[in-house]
Amino acid sequence: MPESARPPLTPALPAAEFTRWYWRKDELVAFARTLGIATSGAKELLAQRIAVTLDGSEFIEPAPARRTGGRQLGGDLTESTVIPPGQRCSQVLRAWFVDQVGQQFHFDAAMREFIGSADGTTTLGDALVHWRATRNGGPCEIDAQFEYNRFTRDWHRANPAGSREQLLAEWAAYRGLPIDER
Repeated sequence: MPESARPPLTPALPAAEFTRWYWRKDELVAFARTLGIATSGAKELLAQRIAVTLDGSEFIEPAPARRTGGRQLGGDLTESTVIPPGQRCSQVLRAWFVDQVGQQFHFDAAMREFIGSADGTTTLGDALVHWRATRNGGPCEIDAQFEYNRFTRDWHRANPAGSREQLLAEWAAYRGLPIDER
């Protein structure tokens, strides 16, 4: 049983206590609105913005990601097609990869990074080689902001015959604990 209960989101909540708990993004957005601060951005950024505000400090927004906004791939794609800098993981690109490797294709972290780091010298053929090379490496690291996904993967590994209802009940209990008591 936790030593403390999850506090309500109020402007009087100390930032240190706020950061001890798991909050869903919809909760963070609603709370940011009550604080009169921006509600945009990823969950992690929103939580940082709220914590700084609760501390009574001014949050300095990070510089926006620099987008080159250049040419995006379209039309007839081949393995020799060069990936331009700033290429997005678009539906056009996804459709081409699905044609090449099948329905199992998806833009995972390794592929998003590969496409995002294209400098105008790599080709779609290089991307295919990268896709195939990264398929047998076992489970990929799941970023911290995807806590539910990390919990789910670990839970299924420990409970292969467990039901969805059991998973959801354990997730609710887990997220109901402060971070330092998990």
